[in-house]
Amino acid sequence: MITIRPIQKNDDPYLKQLIQGLLKSYQLDIPGTAYFDPELAHLSDFYQASNTRQYFVAINDQQEVVGGAGIATYDAQNKVAELQKLYVAEKAQGHHLSYQLLDKAMQFAKEAGYQQVYLETHHKLESALHIYRAYGFTELSAPLKKAEHSEMDYFFVLSV
Repeated sequence: MITIRPIQKNDDPYLKQLIQGLLKSYQLDIPGTAYFDPELAHLSDFYQASNTRQYFVAINDQQEVVGGAGIATYDAQNKVAELQKLYVAEKAQGHHLSYQLLDKAMQFAKEAGYQQVYLETHHKLESALHIYRAYGFTELSAPLKKAEHSEMDYFFVLSV
């Protein structure tokens, strides 16, 4: 059984390892991806610094971090949030955990007053592309504004 809860300080090293490990497995351990995000080593501090952001962590029965997803402000004026760092460990894939994390993230985004959720991803992450399309995200031809992660080449938005 999987438990999804808000991030805690002790989750930070496990999330960094999970995110960097998965990006490396897709040869995306390069500048312009989340691999080098400065807040990666202390995600809990970043997400707990504001009530307009939240990161949800998936924990398995062995109390291992097996996934996570975050929401943070992307464009405050237009009430657009960004879905950030949705990752699921290989051993937890294939059980719709990404959809459960998306449900939590979208619920938070709506409760926080956002009207849309935006995301950026990469063509190598084929399962992510499938999940976002199946969840109802609309593909955009370009980023909403200059992309922070310059290597990302797919952009999606969803109204909440």
